[in-house]
Amino acid sequence: MTNDGEKMKKALCAVISLLSVLTILVFWYMISWKNPELMPTPVETLKQMFEMIVNPTGVSLFEHVAASFTRVFIAYFSATLAGVLIGVAFGWSEIFRDFVHPIFELLRPIPPIAWIPIIVIWFGIGEVSKIAIVFIGAFVPIVVNTYSGMMQMDPIYEKAGKVIGANRKEMLLEIVIPASFPHILAGMKTALSQSWACVIAAEMIVAQKGLGYLIVRSMESGNMGNILISIFFISGISALLSYLFNKLEAIICPW
Repeated sequence: MTNDGEKMKKALCAVISLLSVLTILVFWYMISWKNPELMPTPVETLKQMFEMIVNPTGVSLFEHVAASFTRVFIAYFSATLAGVLIGVAFGWSEIFRDFVHPIFELLRPIPPIAWIPIIVIWFGIGEVSKIAIVFIGAFVPIVVNTYSGMMQMDPIYEKAGKVIGANRKEMLLEIVIPASFPHILAGMKTALSQSWACVIAAEMIVAQKGLGYLIVRSMESGNMGNILISIFFISGISALLSYLFNKLEAIICPW
């Protein structure tokens, strides 16, 4: 009975999810029927997407996707490395925390987009400026969550480490950091979403290629189809990365 109940529950969830998608499509058709000049139908949008892939005029859709993804990839992994190191340093060294943390707290509330004028003046409109903006957006949540994880660690782990005679280095690498891993992964997951938001914002202002650039140029030409296609790709890539991250998190932290 239990297995049958679980199967029925999964089937019901699948039906509800399908109804949700169908509802969106119905509303989409209704809007496109009333305002065809403002909103193309799903079929027209799909045809336009294939045209952008198969027979592009200028930069292809996949080139825009690749440009955005590359910027996110470089900035995200750089921010992960730097953010975890700084967060661990905050939680482990009182001297470092007392000196650097006030500066971090002063700068942390500033939205990444607010840095765009400064970054452009400093680094120009090349790749470095866009990667730097994404880096800032991803860096902050990783630092905050890493530091929070170390501060919220159950004291029993530290006591157990002292009982077995672990030195300071062993305590950090084998007890404190592993115990903080769920928080670190939570920060990395938040940073991943933040990275995509920042790269799109940066590309809307300073870029010659990328999904954000495509959205702005499509807006200027009144091409609603291209805007929708860009949004769908942003959503799809983010959802796929989130799904893969959840799978990775289940493997690394099965508890």
